[in-house]
Amino acid sequence: MLARLTDPFSELSRLHDRFFNLSWPEAKLEFRPAVDIYEDEKAIYLKAELAGIKPEEIKISVEKNVLTLEGERKLEKEEKKEGYHRVERSYGSFRRSFSVPENVSTEEINAAYKDGVLTLTLPKSHEAKPREIKVNAN
Repeated sequence: MLARLTDPFSELSRLHDRFFNLSWPEAKLEFRPAVDIYEDEKAIYLKAELAGIKPEEIKISVEKNVLTLEGERKLEKEEKKEGYHRVERSYGSFRRSFSVPENVSTEEINAAYKDGVLTLTLPKSHEAKPREIKVNAN
């Protein structure tokens, strides 16, 4: 029989969350938006899940090659019905910072927001793009 291998750290995290949610129901989990980062030859792309946050409430800054995203997901309305209360989505302020490589043109960073996903495009500098140099034999 094959056993399914699980990530021990994700299991530990799940147990931690379960313990604290059962022990202290009023405790809220910190809101930390999920971020994907990938690149191609032209740019680096950063996608952040920011559902429930208005685009005008998102602050993006770059200083000394550090890109910072800031904002807050506000709790819209808590509902309590017949002793039943459950809030699974996390709320609160967040601040995420990322190192920006030297080959990124910070003046040309572009931000787009669609369907709750913020996409940042960090174009690479033209002079910083890698190129192949051929060796000439004499």
